[in-house]
Amino acid sequence: MSLRDELRVPPGPVDLTAYAPGGTPGVKGDKEKGEERLAALGDELLELQTKLFASRGTHHARQVLLVLQGMDTSGKGGVLKHTVGLVDPVGVHIVSFKAPTHEELAHDFLWRIEKAVPAAGYLGVFDRSHYEDVLIGRVRHLAPADEIERRYAAINDFEQRLVDEGTVVLKCMLHISAREQKERLLARLDDPAKYWKYNPGDVDERQLWRDYQTAYEIALERTNTAHAPWHIVPSDKKWYRNLAIAKLLHETLSGLGLDWPAPDFDLEREKKRLAEDTVS
Repeated sequence: MSLRDELRVPPGPVDLTAYAPGGTPGVKGDKEKGEERLAALGDELLELQTKLFASRGTHHARQVLLVLQGMDTSGKGGVLKHTVGLVDPVGVHIVSFKAPTHEELAHDFLWRIEKAVPAAGYLGVFDRSHYEDVLIGRVRHLAPADEIERRYAAINDFEQRLVDEGTVVLKCMLHISAREQKERLLARLDDPAKYWKYNPGDVDERQLWRDYQTAYEIALERTNTAHAPWHIVPSDKKWYRNLAIAKLLHETLSGLGLDWPAPDFDLEREKKRLAEDTVS
């Protein structure tokens, strides 16, 4: 079974308590072995992603959108550094969606998202995403209940259109336990190099943990579609989280049948020109 199948959320209601945040589904071994496997995947991931980028000027160019969603400290930044960092940054487009600006609030919630989707040939990464608008939006009552309900269908339609236009949407929920989150927050207070990562507001959000889990369960169920399914990635173990996302990306890119594009010039003529070149 591929890891995509292993971690894919089945259709129907979602109960996050049925998923172990500290588990390592589909992967055998410990941290040391996991980090070795991640490093070993690097060259293959780089080649696949470079082929994706090289195809951007062709008629069959595709693009991939990796959506990373999770509670604070679940490791979105760690995935960007240790997993997405394995590929060529030239062909990567990363967007981190913070609280919307006044201009963004004047438009539909998907307005700013539409402008950030990856172009042909790119690996796009959303560090937080349009799902903030049905997660924190629901928990913090930032929009009327009927508007939150409307957004689930709007998200499904938006993602269907992306897929129809050639984008592969890979959605990953980084599933962390409340206990592990507390330990990571405390670690930030014990290390001067991590003070900048600490936000007192994260403790306030922790008090709404159960509400957020419910919001995630609803969002996962309502937007877990055949064209853009969700994957729950256990994230208490950082090494597993990073390896799992790398394997998911590898499987996704491998499934695109990527190859190096053929030259759009006369190959033999160019070889001859260079062979006869006298510039020194």
